[in-house]
Order: sequence, then C-alpha cells, then structure tokens
Amino acid sequence: MTNAAPGGAKGTAALRINPLDVVVLIPSLHPDHLLPEYVDDLIAHGFTRILVVDDGSGPEYAPLFDDLKTRPACTVIGYPVNGGKGHALKHGIRYIQQNWPDTPGIVTADSDGQHTAPDLLKVTQAVAEHPGTLVLGSRDFKADNVPGKSRAGNRLTSFFFALLYGKWLPDTQTGLRGFTMDLAPLMLEVPGDRFEYEMNMLILASSRHIGFHLVTIQTIYLEENRRTHFRPFHDSVRIYGQLFKNFFKYASASGLSTALDIILFTILDKWLLPLTRLSPDAMVLWDVSWHVLLATAIARSVSAVFNFKANKSFVFRIEKSKGAFPRYVLLAVVVMVLSATLVSTLHEWLGVDRTVLKIIIDTCLFFINYRLQRSWVFADHALERNA
Repeated sequence: MTNAAPGGAKGTAALRINPLDVVVLIPSLHPDHLLPEYVDDLIAHGFTRILVVDDGSGPEYAPLFDDLKTRPACTVIGYPVNGGKGHALKHGIRYIQQNWPDTPGIVTADSDGQHTAPDLLKVTQAVAEHPGTLVLGSRDFKADNVPGKSRAGNRLTSFFFALLYGKWLPDTQTGLRGFTMDLAPLMLEVPGDRFEYEMNMLILASSRHIGFHLVTIQTIYLEENRRTHFRPFHDSVRIYGQLFKNFFKYASASGLSTALDIILFTILDKWLLPLTRLSPDAMVLWDVSWHVLLATAIARSVSAVFNFKANKSFVFRIEKSKGAFPRYVLLAVVVMVLSATLVSTLHEWLGVDRTVLKIIIDTCLFFINYRLQRSWVFADHALERNA
C-alpha cells in the first residue's frame, strides 16, 4: 500500500524506464557476511547497477570488499578515513553522476540486512511512477518486533517533523529512499555528513516543495538492531539539532524583535516624544495619548522590518522571494486579528481568563506562523528556477 503526496519538481507523470536500471547505492561501515549475501540477493532479483561505498572501514575489511568487486553487477568505491553515512551517500551520488549519467534514478539502502530485495523493487518502481518526488520506504512501527526505543524515537521525530514542516512521515529514519536523477543536485546540497544528513534531506525536500511518496516495506530488526552504527545519544542530538535548528533561529529572531520593540517604545515614550511639548489636551484620542500611539507605531514598524529581514536572511536564508514583504505584512495582520478574535470569543464562551487564553492561543499561532512563513512568505523555489 502506498500514499502519494502531491507535487514534485517536474510533475508526477510516470517515466518510461526499466526500474532495474536504477542504481542501488549502499553506504557501508564495518560490514559482516550479510552484505555479500544482500548484494547476491539484489543481483538475483535483476539489479545490475549496485554501488557500495566503503566508508573508511579499514584494512581488515578489505577482503570482504574485494570479494564484492568480483561480481560484475557490483562496484565498490571508498576512502580510508570514516566520513559518516551522509558523506558516503554524497560521495556515491557524485560517482553515479560521473559514471552512470544515463541512469534514471538512485535508490539508497542500508547494508545491515534491514531492506529486502523485493522492497527495493517496490521503491524503484515508485521512482519510475512518481518522478520528481522523494520516495521513502516506510516501516510499520506498530509491529511486535520493533524495539521500544526505536518505536518511541520514530514517533517523536514524526510528530515534531509534522509540527514544524507540515508533513506526516511515519518513518523519518528510513535509509531506503529513492529519487530520479533530476533531484541528485539537490541531494548534494543537503548539509550533514553523518546520520543527520537523512533528516536534513527531508527538511530540504519539504522546503523546496518536493513531494513525498511513501511505500510500505517490511519492518526488520536483526538482533534488536545491534548491528547498527547509530549512536543513540550523539546521533540523536545531531538529528534533533537539525530538526529544530531553523525553529530556534526563528524563535531567536522573534525574541530579538520583541526586545527591539520594547526598547524603542520605551525610549520614544519616556524621552523623545514628550519633548514635542504639545498641549496635553491635543495629544489624546480615545483616551490614548498621541505620543503613546506614535511610539507604538514607530517601535512596531521598526521591529517588524527587523524581524522580516532576520527571517529572510538568517532563518530561512532566501536570497529572492518576490512579494515576500506584502505576504509578511498580510500574515502579521491576520495573525493579530485572529489572536484578538479567539481570545475575546473564547473568553465569552468559556469564561477563562484572557491572559491565560492569549498565552495558549499565541503559542499555537507561533507554530502556525512559522510554518506559513516557511512555506508561503519565504517560499524557496530555487529548484523550480533551476529546472
């Protein structure tokens, strides 16, 4: 069963290709006997282009990789010093671009036996049927054989990814992924050299409006996943650091903008505007002092411009986004009106204190505002511009 997400860099028309022409890219560090068995199974299922990247395993693993080289369908490349899974994947993608420019796409797979040959066939078929999307082999974490920490970790990252990027991906850690070659340059732009690379791939694809296509695959955990090189603490910190990095930047920019607003208002209200020496009676409108209104307007305008510039250049790092400022202003007005309306309405309906309601509502709107700024105000269409 599959779930297709709409969209893609160049539409969703199926390509007339042989799925077996896709290159299978396998990064490998300190492999055991399962890797040759896995490669043999892939060959038995018809794959003729298998690229194994030795991620600095060391001389003691050379016999195993030399044995793989004896298979005509398998190519082995590598380097002497471990660079990490992300580094190995990018090294392999560059090799494929240079040596197999005619390949229609790439499917990445892990070397520890978690991805079966039939599942790779399903993913390569999906790559052919959904070009311009990122195909993800998605495991079922409700299965009984899934270790508890793996189930909890994937559910948590799926929740936060959906919260921050608006896409529910039930398996954010899957190494079984596929894409057509038009997306290869984008995959080389993805930052990160270790396990965080795969999370950054999802984030960058989401920001570039690349569709996700999910393919249900078998859930295999051998020896409760003891063969993995994933370090629970260090690599989790890297992954969650990337997941929240932009949001933390966004929160920091918002905090600085608020501080600037308060500082400017205080300076204008207490020291500068009172020096106008206008008649106090002439400075009141609707029981509000003119200099308070003016101080508020000036401070809010300056802080808003600062926030726009910070979000554009520091948070979302967009060089050009036509019409971004009018969209930013419109969103700010809508959020402000929505906040006031919800606070007032819910206070009347529920009788809850307005301050409590404002804290809850504005917190929710803060996340919504982040997602709308990312996907609409500062939309990154670089892939479409370069297509």
